[in-house]
Amino acid sequence: MSSPKELPLHALQFYVTTPYTCGYIAKNLAQSLIASPHHLVDATAYGHLISQGFRRSGKFTYRPHCENCIKCVPVRIVLDLFTPTRSQKRAYKQHNNLIATVLPLGFHQAHYELYSAYQALRHTAENVVNQNRDTSEEDQYKQFLCQSNVKSIMVEFRDTQDQVKIVSVIDTVADGNSAVYTFYDATETKASYGTYAIMWLINWTKQRSLPYLYLGYWIAESQKMAYKEKFTPQERFINNEWISNIKNNHATKGAAS
Repeated sequence: MSSPKELPLHALQFYVTTPYTCGYIAKNLAQSLIASPHHLVDATAYGHLISQGFRRSGKFTYRPHCENCIKCVPVRIVLDLFTPTRSQKRAYKQHNNLIATVLPLGFHQAHYELYSAYQALRHTAENVVNQNRDTSEEDQYKQFLCQSNVKSIMVEFRDTQDQVKIVSVIDTVADGNSAVYTFYDATETKASYGTYAIMWLINWTKQRSLPYLYLGYWIAESQKMAYKEKFTPQERFINNEWISNIKNNHATKGAAS
């Protein structure tokens, strides 16, 4: 497939960030390829870019571009062929009493408080674009999840006591939805909120007759990413093409390791 510069995106330029600490592989440094200027990355342009393995963080559209590492593999679920496992069915049934509300992208204090608590427990922030260390945590949250130049929404899930338990930020492109980021009440150790959120999004995307759910990047050796392998069949973007992990399972694993 064509490179980003060969796509019908003639007004865009691409630059590589300075190295920063990788959030997934200890002691590694990471770099990203950024599409610029970000205000020209509209829904149409983003649709082309996500098909080339790009993702969004706030108003920045990026793709891993590390000098000595190609372990970040974009993945998407093939929805027409998806069959849930027993544990995925169980998670969906366990939390099916949650009330989902689709909201415009924006700041909500209850969401931010849930996000802060989630980060404190999980110590993971998937915002790969470098943040200004002088920016407050709240402002970083707003830049990361409350801003977008494309078709983006938030879905909040509340329990019967009206407490927010899950928040998902989602982008929509021509051929599917993209799960930008999901955070949830991580204090409930017996809950399966992460799995439930993906199951809900799979069903919602299928109802909209879209073929794919983009799950972002998968790294074979990262335990944080292991849950993505359980949603099959899926395709992985390797050597500039989407490859099925069923038909080409052996080749896919070899390229990702």
